[in-house]
Amino acid sequence: MRHAAHQAANNSRQYIRTSRSLFSTGSGAHSAKAMRMAQMTQSNGAVLGLDQAVVERLNEVAPQTRRALREAARAAERRSHILTSASLAALVGTAATAVALAGPDDIKGSILADTATTTQLKRITTDVVSRSENRTPLSALSDGAVTDTAAASQQTAASTDTAQISSEGEWQATGDASQLDVNQMSRSLANNPQVAALMDQDYNVLPAGFNPNHATGDSGNAYSFSQCTWWVYVRRHELGLPVGSYMGNGNMWANSARALGYWVDNTPRHVGDIMVFAAGQAGADGYYGHVAIVEQINPDGSIVTSECGASMNGKTYSKTYTNPSDFQFIHY
Repeated sequence: MRHAAHQAANNSRQYIRTSRSLFSTGSGAHSAKAMRMAQMTQSNGAVLGLDQAVVERLNEVAPQTRRALREAARAAERRSHILTSASLAALVGTAATAVALAGPDDIKGSILADTATTTQLKRITTDVVSRSENRTPLSALSDGAVTDTAAASQQTAASTDTAQISSEGEWQATGDASQLDVNQMSRSLANNPQVAALMDQDYNVLPAGFNPNHATGDSGNAYSFSQCTWWVYVRRHELGLPVGSYMGNGNMWANSARALGYWVDNTPRHVGDIMVFAAGQAGADGYYGHVAIVEQINPDGSIVTSECGASMNGKTYSKTYTNPSDFQFIHY
């Protein structure tokens, strides 16, 4: 009995060693685990002898890891980009080939021809063209002069009522040059239109270097009501002529005007000129002097004025002076 029991124990230990050799983990190339992995790799995991279609279906429905899902999405995106680039390259190549092989007649009506926005340039054949169709060859020109044939052609093309240029280079007007009124042309650069008109009349007697756009000194009527200075300011504005606001007493106006750039002399020239009286001159105040406005210049050289004073309460009076050269006059 003891021998039989000993034999049974040996058989049991042999079975355990065989089981361990089949299922234990080893690092050798011929271990049981390595053999099983090799068999699964060769048969795509079908170690049990399953059909290939069944194995592929099991792999499809088997749960996937997050990493596998990300890699699958990236692979799909790369395939999409490759397909899009290939399609676009094929389309561009096809269009370029069609354009290169197409003739001018084939392009008409295509996308390259925009008949709705294209402007057609047509040759002008009417008589309103600015240049003649006739051309003179260089060999026909001698010392810069046009031959008789070329001159005749130019005269035929030009209208009879337009200005012509002669071979001598002189300008010939169709009308009488004496009909042109040069006096109607303004020669002044004054900003004030009234001053510009007066300067055209005084063109030959203007002071050298006179600036018509000098400072006027005008900032509003600052003179006391009914004074002679008050009236002169009001009347000059009525006539559209410049005048200063702080010219001082009447006898100071000539010097104040010169300082601002006004033209001042001893000759009355236009209606609106300011007549300046020295202190006590011709009945003027012995301290303040006086100013008046020239309203009329008579053929004999005498002048008629309009004047005002403190006692006139804003009303004016008129006087005639036969010796105007004794006074100073402010023009503009």
